[in-house]
Parts: sequence; C-alpha cells; structure tokens
Amino acid sequence: MTEKFEPGHVVVVGAGLGGVRTIERLRAEGYSGRITLVGAEPHPPYDRPPLSKQILKGQWEPERAVLRDGPALAELDVAVRLGARAVALRGTTVELAGGGSVSGDAVVIATGVVARKLPGQPDGVYTLRTLDDALALRGVLDSARSLLVVGAGFIGAEVACAAAERGVAVTALEAGAVPCERALGAKAGALAARLFTEAGVELVCGAALSRFADARTVELSDGSRRTADAVLVSVGATPDLTWLEDAGLNTGDGLACDARGRAVGAERVWAVGDAAAWWDASRGAHRRDEHWTAVIEQAATVARDIVGADTPAAPPAYVWSDQFGMKVQTVGRTGEADEVLTLHGEGLDGGPVKGTVVGYFTGGALTGVASFGAPALFVRYRALVASGADRASVLAQAGK
Repeated sequence: MTEKFEPGHVVVVGAGLGGVRTIERLRAEGYSGRITLVGAEPHPPYDRPPLSKQILKGQWEPERAVLRDGPALAELDVAVRLGARAVALRGTTVELAGGGSVSGDAVVIATGVVARKLPGQPDGVYTLRTLDDALALRGVLDSARSLLVVGAGFIGAEVACAAAERGVAVTALEAGAVPCERALGAKAGALAARLFTEAGVELVCGAALSRFADARTVELSDGSRRTADAVLVSVGATPDLTWLEDAGLNTGDGLACDARGRAVGAERVWAVGDAAAWWDASRGAHRRDEHWTAVIEQAATVARDIVGADTPAAPPAYVWSDQFGMKVQTVGRTGEADEVLTLHGEGLDGGPVKGTVVGYFTGGALTGVASFGAPALFVRYRALVASGADRASVLAQAGK
C-alpha cells in the first residue's frame, strides 16, 4: 500500500480530460472531501480528439464533445472555476490571474500543452489545440479553396483529411523524410505517406521552412514558395507550465514526476496528462506521453495514490488516429526498434496500405505494433506487447 494521506481539499488545475477523469476517479475511489476544478478556458470541459475530426468536419457541434457540463460536474460535488488561468503555485496554493487564489491540501496539475509556433509565425496563421481553434479553422474551410498544412504528424494528417473531404486542395509540408516518423518510424511512416498521396493530398517531405512571407505564404529553404488561402502550423506542442517558473520544480520537458505522478521536489503535488513527464523505468528517464489513453490511466493512478490505494503498473501506451478513411492504431514503442516486420498485409511491399500490421522488435522482443485499418487483427497483439513476447511466438501468432 502507498502512504496513507487523506486531503480535505484537492485542487485540480486544468479542466480537460486529465482533470475531469482524475476527479471522477477520486469519487469512484471513495474520496468525499472538497474538490475544486480550475480551468483557463471559459468552456465546460471537453474532449480534444473530436476537434480535428468530427468538429472540424462539421459533423458535430461543440456540445457533443463536452465531457461534463455544469449539472454533471455538480453531481460530482465539484466547485468549478472556469475562465480562471493559474499564474503561480505556492506550496499547495494556486494563484489565479486577476488576484484570486485557491488553497488545498493536494494539487493535481493537468494543464496540458499549447500549440507550438514557428519563429516569425504571423497572426492569421492557424494552429489547432483548443475548441476555439477548431471552430475558427472550420469557419475558414467553409470558403477556402486551398489549405497549406505545415507538419504532417497525426494532427496534421487529420486536418488534411478533413479539409480534403470538404473539397479543399491540400498541400502538406513535412520537414522529415516521412510523415509521423517519430510515432511510426521510417518504414511505417512511408505507409502514412501513401495515405496522403492516395487521398489526393500533395505531400512534400524534406521541406524545411525558411520563413513566412505573410499569413498565406511560406518560403522554403530551397527558395521556393507555397501559397494557400489558409495556413495551419501543426508542429507539436509545448507543456503549459510557464506558470510554474517560480515554484522550484523541474519543468524542462514536462513536469518531472515519479511513476505514481507525484511531482519531483514537491509535497502533495501530482501531475497528469500532456504536461506531465512521468518516470519511465524501461527507459531510465522522465517521459511525456501525449495520448488520450495515457491520460486516462494516469488519472486513475493519481486518484488511487491520493487516497492511499495500490497503483497497478500501467499498460503499454495505446494511440489511434482517424486518417483518410481508416483507423491507424499503435501500441507500445513504435518509433524506434531494431527490426520492423510485416505481421499482416502487403503495405510494406507496395500492396494496399489497408490491412497492414507491422511489429517492432528490440532485442528479439515485441515492443510495439502499428496497424493500418485492421482493428480486429491489431487487438490480438496488445497483450503480446505488454508481455514482451519473443519474435518466434509473435510470428507464429501472425501465421508466418
């Protein structure tokens, strides 16, 4: 059992998925003390994956993405402070913009990330991180004939897909050799590239951006220019932690935490979600895990740790992305491996991308799997990744 600690008041900073799920799990674990939820945005807590999918495509209105509205939060007996940005942390007191503060016995930081901007990025160039971002970009796509997407990672791919489905001519500029290389590696990244081109999106890899000529035109390092009716920059995100600069915490690339989410160097402070860098024993380093399912698992771990319950080991990271009519899924570590092998399908040999499943092996053990439009096949490998199954048994499972 973990150290017994019964806070009378838990302050959760960040009204997104991580904050809401932490509160839900605290109540589910029997916590009956006070909870205050602090959120910088004025909107009720909402889910972010639909922003680049259903909301951007116009299939959903914002209320469908709401995680818990006012009455639903009231059911959890939560005091809510929305539109109140945290500006400092003093022990377990959260100071707010405008001069107010909230003091608790424990603090959970779930402030997430902010979209990264490029040097010299002018006003009028779009990013996609918040609900307001998604609605603004959706409005632009109602009349735009062309869109330039800078960065062809998962979000860039989903925006390109949504725009192309609406009849917008899309060009995607990717600085790397293939899209999604950090998430998929070079071999499977080549399959992601085919999803762009086979959907009619112009994909330019190895495209180093030199500068913005204006809000609609970029200049590349080779001197060429690309112009569109609208430009979206999708080059990752940075943890929203500038408000902790004077708190004496390690916030280099995310708030450093132990394997239970406890902030290193702080008492009674936890962190979950994209802003948190939890200790990863397998890599011997703190690591941020910017994925929906990881947030859910971290929220459960932190809630149990706060109430003094056991915290089971987290399963391998699971990620999905809806791109160009198919679901791309990964589990475990897929950006690096000694060996990448086809388990199903023919995509790596030039055949159809759909139905391709690839395995990532390190030291002869299965450390990750990526699937392109093959969810039924994919599911059988999640347990094998968790157990680190050996190469021979994985290939036997695949019928190789």
